[in-house]
Formats: sequence, structure tokens, C-alpha cells
Amino acid sequence: MSRTLRVSAIQFAPAAASDPLEEAAGLVREAAGQGGEIILLPELFMGPYFCRSQDEACFDLAAPVDGHPAVERLSALARELGVVLPVSIFERDGPHFYNSIVIVDADGSVLGTYRKSHIPDGPGYQEKFYFRPGGGGFKVWKTRFGTIGVGICWDQWFPEAARAMALMGAEILLYPTAIGAEPQDPTMDTAARWRRAMLGHAVSNTMPVVAANRYGDEGGQVFYGTSFIADQTGEVVSELGRSETGVISADFDLDAIRTERAAWGFFRDRRPEFYGILTASDPGGER
Repeated sequence: MSRTLRVSAIQFAPAAASDPLEEAAGLVREAAGQGGEIILLPELFMGPYFCRSQDEACFDLAAPVDGHPAVERLSALARELGVVLPVSIFERDGPHFYNSIVIVDADGSVLGTYRKSHIPDGPGYQEKFYFRPGGGGFKVWKTRFGTIGVGICWDQWFPEAARAMALMGAEILLYPTAIGAEPQDPTMDTAARWRRAMLGHAVSNTMPVVAANRYGDEGGQVFYGTSFIADQTGEVVSELGRSETGVISADFDLDAIRTERAAWGFFRDRRPEFYGILTASDPGGER
């Protein structure tokens, strides 16, 4: 038995686009034309990365999932093209604001929403000013083409998140991203370590990983692109450069990978009875 999935990732410069949503839609159409079935867009692709600083006017950019322009536009496109689209939005829910992913299945239906669990706070990435951490935990989604786990940007640095989604039945891990320069240290380039962190998730969970980043200079903060797709061995099988608009795709036999995952024994040999320290809020506390 064989279930082959073609997954695609999109990279572009939202801050440079006259209409980021329509550019994203055009790139989705391009990916679908290349056979993409699950297509990943970058984090917060509706415009510039507003979290570079604290600006209360930016709260006006948020909207509820129901009626959100990106969800409406891309749900219709997913239905037309028969593709799965995780849609990154700035969500408003009553008085609360979240960095969220809305999962749109290939018939255009909304399967649900995941709210970013890990919220960064530092120079150039002041997300705690804007976003409440999601309280629903990690999730996976059974789509027409396979079961996906989706983490959002800072989530991708945490191996616990990847393992949790794998344990819940994910067959592929997707990470929409907005990452680039570190304003406090212009000599720091995190592109390689950013990639290596996710390649580790691929290896230790025997599972393909897809990361879609933005690129471009946004007020002096340069986002470095380098979106990629890695296979279950951690090998990068498709990638984009630092300043390149485009689509990358890769094919995976999900049934063959499931067999390979079982053969490696990572899940067979787990010892969860020893992992309680992972859930302690202060594991190095008073002794």
C-alpha cells in the first residue's frame, strides 16, 4: 500500500507586496499547478511583521476567524483547487488576541484552529505585547491528504511540541515562520541553527518537516527566507534562498515512512515514566 503526498511551501516578501493576500493566493495557485496537495504559507503573511515593536494601533489588524478576509479568500481557493491550506492569521476573540493557524481542508471547510503556544519576547520579536498564549495545547488534523501537525514559528524550537504532535498521530510537521535578523546583535545569523533545530525533529520523529519563512528588509529588520522541506531522515530535499519568491515541493510516501518510523523504534523504546521532569514548571527548584 502506498499513500503519496506532495507537500509545498511558499516563500515571499509580504511587506513588499501591494496586496499580500492576493500574492499569497497566486502562489498557492502556482503550487497547486505543480501538484501541491498540502501547501504551507509563512506566518502572518497578510502584511509586514508588526511585532518588531509595540504599537497599539496594530491591534486593529486582528479579526475573528469567522469572516476573516484571509480565511474567506483562501477557503474558497482551497475548495476550487482541492488543496489543504493552513492559514496564519492575527486572531481576535472577544478581548483576546492570538497568533493562530486556521486549518482549511481540500473542500474549503475549516477543520479548526491552533493558537501559538510559545510566545517570544525580545528585540524585534515583541509578540507578548500582542498575543495571548494558546491554551488548547498541540493539535493534529486529519486532512484529505494526510494527518498534519502545525506549530507556529517559536514553537518550532521546542522538541516537546514536535514529539507531542507525533504522538498524536501527525504524519508530517509544518512550521509557518517569520524569522530573520536579531536587532540586538547584527553579527548573529540564526538561519543555520533555525534549520538544524527542525531537522532534529525530522530525525527523532522519523517524519518530514516543512518550514515556510518570509524574506525582505522590513524597517531594517531583515527576514532571511531559506524555507525548506526535509525528509524523515533530516535530509533537506528542497529549499529556497534568502531573497527568493517561489514555491518548493516534495513527494512523500506516508505509508512507507510509517513503516520506517516503526522500524527505528523511537516510539517503542520511549520511557515516559522517566519524563515527569519535562512537565515540572520549576525542575531546578529547591532541593
